Amino acid sequence: MHTERKEIIRYEGISKNFGHKSVLENVSFSILDGEIFGVIGMSGSGKTTLLNLITGYIWPSDGSVTVLGNKFGSVDIRPVRRKIGLISSALFERIPYGDSFRDVVVSGKFGSIGIYDDTTDDDISRADELTVFLGRENIADSPYRVLSFGERQSALIGRALMADPEILILDEPCEGLDIAARENILRCIDSLIGNPKGPVVLLVTHRVEEISSGITHAAVMKDGRIISTGTKKENLTSGILQESLGVDLELVRNNGRYYAHVKDL
Repeated sequence: MHTERKEIIRYEGISKNFGHKSVLENVSFSILDGEIFGVIGMSGSGKTTLLNLITGYIWPSDGSVTVLGNKFGSVDIRPVRRKIGLISSALFERIPYGDSFRDVVVSGKFGSIGIYDDTTDDDISRADELTVFLGRENIADSPYRVLSFGERQSALIGRALMADPEILILDEPCEGLDIAARENILRCIDSLIGNPKGPVVLLVTHRVEEISSGITHAAVMKDGRIISTGTKKENLTSGILQESLGVDLELVRNNGRYYAHVKDL
């Protein structure tokens, strides 16, 4: 018996302008339950703007956004936001430097920067579980100011997971990380993807090697448009990425991961 899959996110005819500058142009695609999307494109192609529309902190100039069955503009989006975890480097400098790794994770329960509400033993236990999942139990009590870039990113992932979101958005989660830290983050992402009770994951990057093996689908962007979308196998190809990234390259696949090699100029 065929069961219709639940639509998680839907963009319909989306355009977004900032002043006279067009950032998104007529973007339409949907993400269904069970589809784990990687969105790839050059810096400035509109990827982060596309993400911010999901949280409702910015609104499209044209078109509509529907998240978890809620069409923005016709519902109170505050309850929807509480079901979305967002990891972005924009948060890095906003975290109080004196907070511990554990404090940063716990703050995710309240959606706050810093902790201003009473916490329970269950909150601490949940934060400790996430810290172990992230492989960071040895720095649970370390203040944020002494954490490495990768450790801070792990803390923000734990913070986003603390409230058990239905959607987890990762905006360039590996930006600025060394190889070891990058692979640790991607390992955590794949563990989330492999958990049937975990959130729907939407990962955005401009580096194809950061599309983790658990990603099932891809949307490729260029100049504010979606130029290709669908399964990862069909849409992460040398030809499509050449068009998106503007460079002659060869794409190599290994164990579910993709690596781009620029051809001789």
